[in-house]
Formats: sequence, structure tokens, C-alpha cells
Amino acid sequence: MLLTRVTVTGLENVPGKGAFFLVPNHLNILDPLLVQGFCPRQVHSLTKSTQFSSGRFFRWVLPRVKAIPTRRYQVDPQAVRTVLRTLERGEGVCIYAEGERSWDGTLQPLRRGTIRLLLKAGVPIVPCGVSGSFEVRPRWGRRFHRGRVGLRFGEPIRFGVHDTRAERDRALDGATRRIEAALIRLGAEAPVATRGSTGAKTG
Repeated sequence: MLLTRVTVTGLENVPGKGAFFLVPNHLNILDPLLVQGFCPRQVHSLTKSTQFSSGRFFRWVLPRVKAIPTRRYQVDPQAVRTVLRTLERGEGVCIYAEGERSWDGTLQPLRRGTIRLLLKAGVPIVPCGVSGSFEVRPRWGRRFHRGRVGLRFGEPIRFGVHDTRAERDRALDGATRRIEAALIRLGAEAPVATRGSTGAKTG
């Protein structure tokens, strides 16, 4: 990105093969391009369905990031089926568990339906802390600013498969707290690029 300098750490935590979820926090409209661009494996991304008709840029970019359309703030059985089939093929899926960009730069409450999906799938969950991108363009801002962004991929979290609704309900609060804590910690620890280090990657 011309407006940002990016430093990335923790790439060794992304599984080299097999299904997994990539779960970043969400600060900036460009986060998917940064997170998925630096991820060592290509992943599919759950994206609100309205984005697919919101302009030429998104019509061009969404197929290139393997976006999966989903309806926001409601259960979308088709999107869930698509995600599970994608995981069954041994591929990765990126999902923003907050469901929207942060309004103030802090982590928003994680969507309970999203956590249930993570528990149902039972594949490793790689949290990714994003820092600095809120300053590049806040949600309420109208223009981009030069800035420095850090991405930190964390160690996979494993909850195992929770087949039944009752099992998922019992595990829901604990899983939510664990993922929230990981995203907050990784976001705080994500290294902000130093001057002159554009697009730097470190393991």
C-alpha cells in the first residue's frame, strides 16, 4: 500500500496445510487486503453481500480475495454451508468475528453466531492482531493518511469439534473470552513498522 508501511510477524503460526480459520480484528476497510496479502496461504474471506455491488473496485477485488458473500447481523445458512465445504477441502477461511469495523479503534464484541461456527468446524483458529490501520483511515474518516501498520499472527487456538448446539452453547462464553484476549494481546504486541520499512516481513 502506498500510504502504509507494514511489519508482519508470526507467519510461522499459519498452518502449512489443512483447514484453518484466520480471525483478525478489524480497524480499516483495507484490513482484508493487508491481512490476506501477507498471509502465507491464500484464504477465502467472509464478506458482507452488499460489498459485491458497491462499486467497481470491490467488484474487481472481491473475487481476487476469494470472498464469500454473507448477510450481516443474521444467520446465513448458505454462507455457513459454503464455509464448511471450503474447510472440508482443506482450505483456509478468514472471518472478522466483530462483524464490522471498529468505531473507535478498540475491539468490538465478537458475534456469537461466528463463535458458534468456529466451534462447530473444530479446525485451528489463527488470531491476527492488527494495529495502526485505524489511524490510516478511521471508520468515520473520509480520507487515507500515511501510517504504519503492524500485523501479528498468533499461535493457533484449538477448541475441538462441538457437534451439537448444546455443546456449542456450553463452550461459547469461554471460547469468546479466549479469542478476545488473544486479539487484544496480539493487537497490542503487533510491531509498528519503523520509518523506511515498507512491506517488511519477519517470522
